[in-house]
Amino acid sequence: MKIRLLGGPSGGQGSPRLYATDRDTFAVQGWKTGRADRVEIPHRLIAYAEPGTCLAGLADTGHGTFLLTGTPVTDPEALAAMSIPSHETVLELPVGREVIPDEAHPRR
Repeated sequence: MKIRLLGGPSGGQGSPRLYATDRDTFAVQGWKTGRADRVEIPHRLIAYAEPGTCLAGLADTGHGTFLLTGTPVTDPEALAAMSIPSHETVLELPVGREVIPDEAHPRR
């Protein structure tokens, strides 16, 4: 899996982070939650998604973070390219496509 850094707003090492992959997915580096298929990310991380894309399945924690569920990234090449502290992990999620209701149904 090839990755491309989209951004990351927090932490001395810039983590959590959001990456685009060559598989039309996101690789999301976030805080471990006790479940291998779930991470917690700050709200502001979603601002790094490319225009027209979005992260689907966000569950708001009510304290400035979201929980995301996805597939753990195990690709050694991708993981080697990331700086992942021991309290974080990386999940792969499909890229959602943004749909703006006002654009889909213009006023007459």
